[in-house]
Amino acid sequence: MKLHWPSEAAEWTEALPVGNGRLGAMVFGGAGRSRVQVNDATVWSGTADGPSKALADVLAAGAGPERLAEVRSAIFSGDLERATDLLMSFEGPYSQTYLPYVDLWITLPEGESHGRTLDLNTGVVSERLTIDGAEVVRRVWASETSLCVEITGAEPLDVELTTPFREVSRDGLFLVVDIPVDSAPRHEPQVDAPVYGTGERGTVTCKITTGERWLLTLTSSTTTESQWHGKRHGNHMTLMDACDVRFGDLPEVVDVPELLQGKDEQLTASVLFAFGRYLLVSSSRPGAPPANLQGIWNGELRPAWSSNYTININTQMNYWAAEVTGLAECHEPLLELLDKLSVTGAEVARSLYGARGWVAHHNTDAWGWSLPVGMGHGAVSWALWQMGGAWLVQHAWDHYDFARTWSTLERAWPLLRGCAEFCLDWLVEGPDGYLDTCPSTSPENWFLVDGKPQALTWSVTMDVMLVRAVFERTLALALASGRTDPVLAEISAALPRLRPVPVFDGRLGEWVSDLPEEDSTHRHMSHMVSVYPLGQIVAGTELGDAAVATMDRRGNGAMGWSWAWKMALRARLGDGETVRSLLSEASQAFTGDRHRDAPFDGSEWGGLLPNLFSTHPPFQIDGNYGFTAALAEVVVQSHTGVIDVLPALPSGWSRGSARGLRCRGGLAVDVWWDSGDVLVRVRRLSGDASQFVPVSIGGEVTEVVVSDVVDVRGRISC
Repeated sequence: MKLHWPSEAAEWTEALPVGNGRLGAMVFGGAGRSRVQVNDATVWSGTADGPSKALADVLAAGAGPERLAEVRSAIFSGDLERATDLLMSFEGPYSQTYLPYVDLWITLPEGESHGRTLDLNTGVVSERLTIDGAEVVRRVWASETSLCVEITGAEPLDVELTTPFREVSRDGLFLVVDIPVDSAPRHEPQVDAPVYGTGERGTVTCKITTGERWLLTLTSSTTTESQWHGKRHGNHMTLMDACDVRFGDLPEVVDVPELLQGKDEQLTASVLFAFGRYLLVSSSRPGAPPANLQGIWNGELRPAWSSNYTININTQMNYWAAEVTGLAECHEPLLELLDKLSVTGAEVARSLYGARGWVAHHNTDAWGWSLPVGMGHGAVSWALWQMGGAWLVQHAWDHYDFARTWSTLERAWPLLRGCAEFCLDWLVEGPDGYLDTCPSTSPENWFLVDGKPQALTWSVTMDVMLVRAVFERTLALALASGRTDPVLAEISAALPRLRPVPVFDGRLGEWVSDLPEEDSTHRHMSHMVSVYPLGQIVAGTELGDAAVATMDRRGNGAMGWSWAWKMALRARLGDGETVRSLLSEASQAFTGDRHRDAPFDGSEWGGLLPNLFSTHPPFQIDGNYGFTAALAEVVVQSHTGVIDVLPALPSGWSRGSARGLRCRGGLAVDVWWDSGDVLVRVRRLSGDASQFVPVSIGGEVTEVVVSDVVDVRGRISC
């Protein structure tokens, strides 16, 4: 698939992304002086010992197991104000910031641009220019080691490299700069950030006066890159070619401004599916940190929320599509971040809570930050949430569940076991005998007590479902490996004492009791984690019906990531028509002020930027990744042990194909459908030599044994 823009970019939100997981760039294009803004995924403010130092400061301020006991006593007795005040001492500073790096400026004589084309398969941005009557072609891409710019047909050529950082030294075109040692998000204006070293900003220049073809390469090395150990394998084209989904007919080249007019919803769905995969391939590869709030593309020194890892939904959404769309390799950087958290989070769990295992909260960064953030004034509705690790570790389970190999099992076991240990020690006996999480919040949401917003309680639904998933999946890993471990008996004893899912007035309850919501249309659907991605509640059951009622009450409109989550939830619940409606909303061209952070109360909706990035604003890339995951759920689902084909296809999407979608158990499926006729090809990729697999097409289940490749035919209503 090739995407075309008819002109050069006037600003960052029109520039086109390329990347190799380590180096990322935004390509502006155009004749004259043209910008390529460059990022390095390892360029974060902060230092490796930052998390430990911050923990020591929090403990010195009085936080710890004894104060936690006071917090719990206050919550169970209903003194939420006192509990809130006590919890402020548990907050450390903010996690660190993902920073911009350098700008590569290429100056050609003035001329005319005939537009830019992004080839999603090769990852190359191509541009044709006319300069002094001659054709000039510029191609920009990220190879395995370098950012590459190829220019043919133009001379002279000026090249300049600039950076906002302080210069340490230079040698010809080799520039050494100093990365800031501390930073804070821009919503903390009282904090000076980032904190630089001394010296002047770095700049190097080069003038080229002869030649008809030039290949410029930019390479990068940082002192932190050695902390990321994954070994790269494969290449951009191999990863992109592993999976493809197409709804309806597709042109060879898609005109993006025309696409943004929203005239062809199937074309929009096809492009967003492919574009999300392209962004993940470009921003998450072994040997570098995982994709953050902006993937690897950030041009601001103080980006929204530090462009870090927000782990109450956003980082998880970045990787929902990884396994199901054949990008398990791209999942590995997130698993390596989990390895870091299992170390830093163990220190926090032991010192702050007196617990075994490891814990993470609302945010983390490339250094493995695991403390609560907020600087002592962050709202408890988001800052004091101890389930960040319990959600994030589900990705280790998914990595195993889709492949079912010994290596993925061994990768997942220590992470889930450690998280289960923390959950066991975090649980306390509640007032009615259940084992409860306390304190407990439903991320970023509030309920009302005597008309006043409050967030603290015990055993919110999201907490309980995450703990249940950690316990059940730890037991499943032990069973699959034949392990015996003392923690397994503890888990088995604790599981039946967890609270059941609450249902109030036919809807899934978000909190332990039927508390009045401050905002009934809140953008977070935290208690719906049980539907997607966990798959604990399925369509067609009493709890599934309660989930539908909850979604109906929440409504549609939102911002990118919230739209994407709602799309995935509706697809899991078999509601293709609402998926269509949500997609239509989410894919509208954003016409507001791209540089202003919109409010989060639902009064303003987001959309797509000119370069197809999802925005509220601000730009967050999780929406793009989430659209891909949600559209995969429209075509194939496998969370119930059945390969369910086209379970949420909108009416009128009567023809299409999917190649290489993955299913749990080491399987891949190809699907072709046309006017109700469906052909499914099931292929075994790993796992047992032969597998018993039920395949559902239009509600009719066919039971097959897959030893290599099996075809199944059926019909659906279109």
